[in-house]
Amino acid sequence: MTQVAFPKLLSSQIAFDIARTILDGFDKHYRLFRASTQGAKEHFETGNWKAAQIAARERIGFYDARVKECVQSMEDEYEEEDLTDEVWREVKLHYMGLLIDHMRPELAETFFNTVCTKLLHRTYFHNDFIFLRPATATEYLESGDTPPTYRVYYPATDGLNYTLKRIVTNFQLKAKFSDLNRDIALVEERLRENFGVDRLEPNHQIQVLASLFYRNKSAYIIGKGINGNKEYPFVVPLTHNRKGELVLDTVLFETMQITVLFSFTRAYFMVDMEVPSAYVQFIRSILPKKPRSEIYTMLGLQKHGKNLFYRDFLHHLKYSSDIIEAAPGIRGLVMLVFALPSFPYVFKLIKDFFPAPKETTKALIKEKYLLVKNHDRVGRMADTLEYSDVSFPRARFSEDLLTEIKKFAPSLLEINADEVVFKHLYIERRMTPLNIWLTEAEKRGDDAAIEHGLLEYGNAIKDLVGANIFPGDMLYKNFGVTRVGRVVFYDYDEIEYITDCKFRTIPLPRNEEDEMSAEPWYPIAKNDVFPEQFGTFLLGNAKVRKYFMLHHADLLTAEYWQGRKQRILDGKVDDVFPYSQEIRFCNQIKTPVPLTGREL
Repeated sequence: MTQVAFPKLLSSQIAFDIARTILDGFDKHYRLFRASTQGAKEHFETGNWKAAQIAARERIGFYDARVKECVQSMEDEYEEEDLTDEVWREVKLHYMGLLIDHMRPELAETFFNTVCTKLLHRTYFHNDFIFLRPATATEYLESGDTPPTYRVYYPATDGLNYTLKRIVTNFQLKAKFSDLNRDIALVEERLRENFGVDRLEPNHQIQVLASLFYRNKSAYIIGKGINGNKEYPFVVPLTHNRKGELVLDTVLFETMQITVLFSFTRAYFMVDMEVPSAYVQFIRSILPKKPRSEIYTMLGLQKHGKNLFYRDFLHHLKYSSDIIEAAPGIRGLVMLVFALPSFPYVFKLIKDFFPAPKETTKALIKEKYLLVKNHDRVGRMADTLEYSDVSFPRARFSEDLLTEIKKFAPSLLEINADEVVFKHLYIERRMTPLNIWLTEAEKRGDDAAIEHGLLEYGNAIKDLVGANIFPGDMLYKNFGVTRVGRVVFYDYDEIEYITDCKFRTIPLPRNEEDEMSAEPWYPIAKNDVFPEQFGTFLLGNAKVRKYFMLHHADLLTAEYWQGRKQRILDGKVDDVFPYSQEIRFCNQIKTPVPLTGREL
């Protein structure tokens, strides 16, 4: 019966051709994506950090470029009257058929959605036309023809030291190790200390993902030990010393350490993956609380991560009942920020107008957020998800919030009986604003928390400086504290490149009239920055001033900023360590390995 009905149902050649065009567009995208990712190995081997940064930045734009090509091709090829509802239904069914035996069906479905939503009106965003739910399973996609996602080693047979050496050398890096035997011995010692395996079960093994994870100036071996019903995740970072030789830098064991490695505040990894879902499944086995959406995003597949995030959000809405309301904290001049208390994210709308002293535009603000998306976030800037035409249930909004949105961002808002639709918004991980953190700590009399907040605040700024980012507006309200106590910058409308700023010392007054003047007596250009003025708006509180000056007094000097700017102009790229300096092997071996960069 199915065999008779199926050809009658799928009778449109146009529908098949459209489906084929979209899949060809996706396959081209992923070929280029993998080629860029495969180049990361050579950049790491040769220490070509500038090329690595450029490749990572350019890869982010691949997806949108292929979508644009695909949409343009279809608009040129077909007349609008030919694309009936029936044709669009068949397009989806043909596409599902083409995904049989595809190694990346979940990504291809997301690409299909993106292309279709560029062509269809929002009223067609339902399951007949696009993939609101996945139609193809991703379990057991690996066939006999595909290379294995992970390699398996048996230390009970070969010995742990020999096994670890095989793990490292199997990646066939074309660069000299400083002292691989020494580093392997250090890794072995740490593994034995942390795994504490007294009895080896019959299934004792080590599984390691077949591709290295590249980011910044490091590569990461991702693996886990298995003994009986226990699993022991671990990560081994590889870095270069000053001689350009490779070293195994440390071993990460704790779940929190590995979670921080995959943090939303960091650049996306470069990983060569034949079957991405298998990599996600492996990482989920060592980070079971990490949402799949975030893992896909950190693997550089941010469009699919964004798709999964929205599905998770819809699921959360279905099984929650709290009301969406304005987010706590000081109201911003540029953004409206609201949140669902039970959901760990905030939603941000760009206002239609900006009161003085803000001098900006919507287009410029979008450019700043795109800059951050494409930039190395060094663990100090929150990644954002950008959406268009997002629908929310109207019943979940407080009337006060809707009134506020109607007042400040009416152009982004569409309301009907059942829905609130936003034409454009950003979504970010929710954090405690640093100003609230400091105020609450002072109320508790918790000087240690105040000191921690100021120490982290200064570290965040210095890390951003190393990545060529000047925050612009450095008020505490523009920084957030994560659940692990890290301070992260999240307000991007005034950021600039350090290299575009001129850091100056305020000139001495020429006379008494200059000294008494309420206005500057010296010329100020657009990108002039006077660091000694920062204290005026940052250090009014005595305790805040005490701890800031204890740890970061150098931020108030033009010399500090000028020196860091010159380092960037000289082509220096700082190391970025997503783990504590204290656990690095260079702190316990006699052979000097330089401590470059900052602990992140």
